[in-house]
Amino acid sequence: MNVNQHTPMASPYGQPQPGYGQPAFAPLDTGYPPPYAPYNGPVSAYQTGEPPQGYSSFTTFPSKAAPANPISELSSPLDLGHGRAPPTSGPPPVSAPQAYNQYGGRHQSDMQNGPPPMTQAPPRPVVSQSYNQERVNLSGPPSSYPQHYGSPPAMSHVTSQMSGMQINSGLPNTAGPGYAPPHSSKPPVSNSFSAAPPATYTQALPPALSAPTQAPPTASQQYYGGPPPASQPPFNSSLPPTSQQPFTSPAPLPPSNQPSFAPPPSYSGPPPAQAPSPSMSQPQQSFPPTQSAFSSAPQGSFPPRAPPPTSSQYPPPPTSTPSGQYPGPLPPQQQPPFSSGPFPSRPQMPPTSMSQSNHLPPESQGPLGPPGPLQQMPPPQHAMPGGYPPQQNGAFGQVRGPQPGFTAPYPAQPNYGALGPAPGPAPSTQKRLDPDAIPSPIQVIEDDKAKSTEPFSTGVRGQAPPLVTTDFHVKDQGNASPRFIRCTAYNIPCTADMAKQSQVPLAAVIKPLATLPADETPPYLVDHGEGGPIRCNRCKAYMCPYMQFIEGGRRFQCGFCSCVTEVPPHYFQHLDHTGKRVDFYDRPELSLGSYEFLATVDYCKNNKIPQPPAFIFLIDVSYNAVKSGMVGIVCQELKALLDRLPRENPDLDSTVRVGFVTYNKVLHFYNVKSSLAQPQMLVVSDVSEMFVPLLDGFLVNVGESRQVIESLLDHIPEMFANTRETETVFGPVIQAGLEALKAADCAGKLFVFHTSLPIAEAPGKLKNREDKKLIGTDKEKSLFQPQVSFYNTLAKECVAQGCCVDLFLFPNQYVDVATLAVVPVSTGGSVYKYTYFQAQSDQERFLNDLRRDVQKPIGFDAVMRVRTSTGIRATDFFGSFFMSNTTDVELAGLDCDKAVTVEFKHDDKLSEETGALVQCAVLYTSCGGQRRLRVHNMAVNCCSQLSDLYRNCETDTIINFLSKYAFRGILNNPTKAVRDTLVNQCAQILACYRKNCASPSSAGQLILPECMKLLPVYLNCVLKSDVLLPAADVSLDDRAYLRQLISGMDVSETHVFFYPRLLPLMKLESGSLPVAVRASEERLSKGGVYLLETGLHLFLWVGANAQQELLLNIFGTSSFGQIDTTMTSLPVLDNPFSQRLRDMIDSFRAQRSRYMKLMLVKQEDRSELIFRHFLMEDKNVSGGASYVDFLCHMHKEIRQLLS
Repeated sequence: MNVNQHTPMASPYGQPQPGYGQPAFAPLDTGYPPPYAPYNGPVSAYQTGEPPQGYSSFTTFPSKAAPANPISELSSPLDLGHGRAPPTSGPPPVSAPQAYNQYGGRHQSDMQNGPPPMTQAPPRPVVSQSYNQERVNLSGPPSSYPQHYGSPPAMSHVTSQMSGMQINSGLPNTAGPGYAPPHSSKPPVSNSFSAAPPATYTQALPPALSAPTQAPPTASQQYYGGPPPASQPPFNSSLPPTSQQPFTSPAPLPPSNQPSFAPPPSYSGPPPAQAPSPSMSQPQQSFPPTQSAFSSAPQGSFPPRAPPPTSSQYPPPPTSTPSGQYPGPLPPQQQPPFSSGPFPSRPQMPPTSMSQSNHLPPESQGPLGPPGPLQQMPPPQHAMPGGYPPQQNGAFGQVRGPQPGFTAPYPAQPNYGALGPAPGPAPSTQKRLDPDAIPSPIQVIEDDKAKSTEPFSTGVRGQAPPLVTTDFHVKDQGNASPRFIRCTAYNIPCTADMAKQSQVPLAAVIKPLATLPADETPPYLVDHGEGGPIRCNRCKAYMCPYMQFIEGGRRFQCGFCSCVTEVPPHYFQHLDHTGKRVDFYDRPELSLGSYEFLATVDYCKNNKIPQPPAFIFLIDVSYNAVKSGMVGIVCQELKALLDRLPRENPDLDSTVRVGFVTYNKVLHFYNVKSSLAQPQMLVVSDVSEMFVPLLDGFLVNVGESRQVIESLLDHIPEMFANTRETETVFGPVIQAGLEALKAADCAGKLFVFHTSLPIAEAPGKLKNREDKKLIGTDKEKSLFQPQVSFYNTLAKECVAQGCCVDLFLFPNQYVDVATLAVVPVSTGGSVYKYTYFQAQSDQERFLNDLRRDVQKPIGFDAVMRVRTSTGIRATDFFGSFFMSNTTDVELAGLDCDKAVTVEFKHDDKLSEETGALVQCAVLYTSCGGQRRLRVHNMAVNCCSQLSDLYRNCETDTIINFLSKYAFRGILNNPTKAVRDTLVNQCAQILACYRKNCASPSSAGQLILPECMKLLPVYLNCVLKSDVLLPAADVSLDDRAYLRQLISGMDVSETHVFFYPRLLPLMKLESGSLPVAVRASEERLSKGGVYLLETGLHLFLWVGANAQQELLLNIFGTSSFGQIDTTMTSLPVLDNPFSQRLRDMIDSFRAQRSRYMKLMLVKQEDRSELIFRHFLMEDKNVSGGASYVDFLCHMHKEIRQLLS
């Protein structure tokens, strides 16, 4: 099948489709449209023939009668292409009026192209049909045109609806939203391109091979605003940039420093109202039809006509396919929100807001020529032939009338592929693509909850677990619980070539010390005696369910390396008639996926049993720290926390010892020995050579020294109450804690409470290097790297000693988190940040974080190694740890919240019979000083068919991996290149599925694997995150903080972080949560109240017309105006609704590793801007695409790859 073919009209309408062994026909049209820009008003001279019947710009779902898909349970096709239908006559119907758009602009559908719309509206398909696994038709009623391959279409296929979609910041184009270039069999008039022969499915190379891997042309337009970095290399050149397809006539590349909101070469029309691009000064510039690609480009502002990499910001030019590249009729284009007409001015949207940067409509058409030999003009459509109307950001848009001043066709429009005016009525206005017709995260989450009623048994190899959003019970039957290990795919490819072809990352997210629900048994502790755990002689894998006992039980064969090892006499046991040991069910290591071994002295550092660990509290007592109230709060809280130190046996006292240090420019150590009446302070002012001035009395047992410690904590705030010292040190503070642990010969944890950039003269001194001018340039990556190497060396020393560092930051300005976090991140610690800390509003969050941090289960001096069976190996690791070699992940501290993401690569072929095995072993010292080995085992299936791979993937885990991969990538690559790489890889994953697994269908259909249908929406959330696409008010410290935070997150945390959950609170049933709604502004009702959870924040949004009874139940007042937005906790009211809501918030907080502060947001209040930032399906202020727009862009990228 020709992926590029748009409406495969035949000569007239009955010619066989190319591809799939059918005879091909001549190209229906000259090529792919050039980058499109927003439409600017009706072009009355544009008259297409009749668009294909049955195409409507509605999104609808197919009925169950949709064609059978060979792998139908895998696919969720979205039809985004032309229908195949015979021409019909009759006036095109108009689109229904749209609601007014919140950004002050109206919907694009009001833009008419051609004569005024007729009066009859097309029937609107039912939106409420369930999302079904067949193709999702984003078009309309079924077409009657017979297809020549495959089963009849489930509905009219809106041909390549998105193929022509320009998704890069560009100025508006002349031809109105959704215009596809006219069909023609002649080459485009623009002399930069020549038509390529139609590509067919059968000719397409595998995605991984089909594109060149050279660096992308840098001129591709910026998606997120800001000039593209000059000649930047692709983030990972081993991934072919999706859009770098071979093209027939490359156009000259423009200079690489182009502004990001330039019109595409074919642009002829006024720029969007708010894009202050150089081209603003040429409002109605038009380009002669025969111009070369950039001849009249305003000041070098166009993308190259050569296909830029997908990386051309994911909304690259129509993935910059050269105009002649996609022969076959041009697909109508999927319109993004806000892409029509001169943009209404939206002051709060920056120039690169998605309104321009995404989905600019297809090229202006110019008068169409008479149809070519094969080119019958399409029958009238319900909407513009170009495809979906620009998507409103939410459903707020009314129909816009024609834009003033653009009533006539633009002069000298380029005729891409058009021969001359075609007879026939012009299409009517367009309707927006219905967001309900595209895959809904909420629907997928709810469906998974509905089917996960039974406990999840881990005994079946390669079985994907329920989603992280589902509450389920786990029965360990030989594989580790998904709470410990989640994989991106539970069916991994047998060969490296197949893995490369699919581009699905093979990775596991491992959370070795994860806490389990109360109804699940924690891993059993196994003691194999003085000889230590039984292991394979060759690969050193630990005894596990994959070891096969042979010779009557005297030997066992390793499941990882197949080596045969003698069974020690004390471990011998007879086998039963099935070959299993008779004590199989009595031994956790033979029957369970997760368990612990008691390690012997051989597994201890220096072959010595470890000492119990110590906690050292290091408190900044500079002016800022005292004035903000932080010092007083910390000292007061520590008195209570001393009773909550971690312990293995809840009935016994903790064996953890404690010590205290305060500091500003100098360090103060405290002797709190139990025999003293008052604590003693020793000052070390020479911070260049740090040492601990006392050994005895610094680290003490809490029970023995409680009175002295409490006296000290009472005195510290008084001692420094009148300090004027503003400068601080930081490096020496960590050195002091490290030296104290060395002197005590134990592992431990430092709790550092710090407020400002360490500018005092000392090792590790930093300077303020925050420079907003570097954002978006090639030098931006340097801002995420530590500014001095001192902390890297210090981190290495801390890891060697087992000294973990947790950093609590209270900054009022730039503190260089990228540098200060080096030691915490490398030692397995955590960073907590409370910007503009105020005791009244932030105390609750800080104290809850501190309590949890002190009390949570933790292991010290940990080493993790991941072993795999022959054929794959662990090649890359992401998280908070240190690695001194390629196999051992070293963690000075490992707590119950830390996850490590591990990537696997093939080094040989795998077999479907044996599958692949993974064993994660973590050696650590418990908080009681016991050396232990925690082992998690996982077996997955192997497959030789791509369809099996795509049937058993987990999107949430893939997103966890891709986000960590990208966030590490920005250390060495421009953020633009990183974003491009992500889009590119996602497009390759989906294109490979479309090419190799989906049943033949119109190129205009977007077909997604069933288990990955949310990949585009979640990936878009990653691309819009503050790390990769910062809003103007997001500081560099915030980005560095989020970057390191996400590196240690597990799958459930990254899920809610990237796609927050939005719950309507109008009705709260006891015992169950309300069903979430999609994270989009259009889902909010003015009369409602909603709770938004991001994993780091909680927002309570109150609609302006919320019912008085609701307000009374929650806030104790029935007036919207009297609600106090500064409250951080809800009033305790004596009514069931208030009780249930507060319980719900408490349960959310209990599920997360960070305490979520509640922020009250009233509709139309200033704080609503922050709230809207987390509505991830909408466009955002910093230029991130809406879900609909990004889906369109993704489709275009996929088609590009398949061409």
